[in-house]
Amino acid sequence: MSEQPHLYFDVEYPGALSRLMIFVKWLLVIPHLLVLSALGFALSCTTIFAWFAILFTARYPRSLWSFAVMTLRWQANVSAYYSLQSDLYPPFGEGDYSVRLEIAYPERMSRLLIFVKWLLVIPHLFVLYFLGVLSSICVFIAWFAILFTARYPAGLFETVTIVSGWSYRVTAYLLLLTDAYPPFSMSGPPRPHLPISGQPPYSTLPGSQW
Repeated sequence: MSEQPHLYFDVEYPGALSRLMIFVKWLLVIPHLLVLSALGFALSCTTIFAWFAILFTARYPRSLWSFAVMTLRWQANVSAYYSLQSDLYPPFGEGDYSVRLEIAYPERMSRLLIFVKWLLVIPHLFVLYFLGVLSSICVFIAWFAILFTARYPAGLFETVTIVSGWSYRVTAYLLLLTDAYPPFSMSGPPRPHLPISGQPPYSTLPGSQW
């Protein structure tokens, strides 16, 4: 049996997108960004507490871990909306949305790795800088594509999704949510899509699985 991925990220590919919404999404996400700013500060504090918890118990407290994952999921929803990948307004907190971010809870964690994870991710940060530029270019081109065709070009959509997935697996590692070192990979093996209840139908592009 193959090993289950430590992190799975996917955004459902939409059908037709609103030409009007591309002009106002940046404005509509402002309330989310204000809340996420406060949650980011809280997450910094809980991560420090989790660092000491792992040092003494080799475990990440489940309630703090769940809070961190909830914050990352919220951020992922808002990011996908801002990147024009969905017309569905993201919920405040966790809820049905066209984004999947799943992380396996680690029962035991390394006490040693908490001292060096910040150092080990430095190569990824260099790569992500250039991938972030690429992703921004893709979103810029997609803006015009949606304006004229009401469609997000599939290749651009997949590129933005893959870069986002890479960023979240590095973030999860840096936040101590997993001991699995993120691989240098633009894609992963396919996984059957998980249906999202209460949402309009989407066609599915391959997700980013690690």
